[in-house]
Amino acid sequence: MDGCVFCKIVSGEIKVNLIYQDDVVVCFKDLKPAAPFHFLVVPRRHLANPSEVTDQDREIIGRMFQATGKVAKDLGIDLSGYRMVINIGPDAGQEIFHIHMHILGGKKLGWPPG
Repeated sequence: MDGCVFCKIVSGEIKVNLIYQDDVVVCFKDLKPAAPFHFLVVPRRHLANPSEVTDQDREIIGRMFQATGKVAKDLGIDLSGYRMVINIGPDAGQEIFHIHMHILGGKKLGWPPG
């Protein structure tokens, strides 16, 4: 998708330090961390929001969860806990319209969020 910063990261046009990648997703540290551990899980395929997810995309969502679990374990936050956040739409704070998950951990997180 033209102009999508996450598509540019996925393609390598914008360089980031990837902490995990496979053929379906990439993970990298958030540029504005809100917790000691804050990374993003982004599918390589551009999907702006959940209404674009089709039956053929179900694997993408599963692979996002698998990548999250692997990276959380690698970072040592799998046992203490972490939060998975997907912001959908401007009222929820979505700034980049390419589905992605924020993974936050490394400290006690309050509830309710925001």
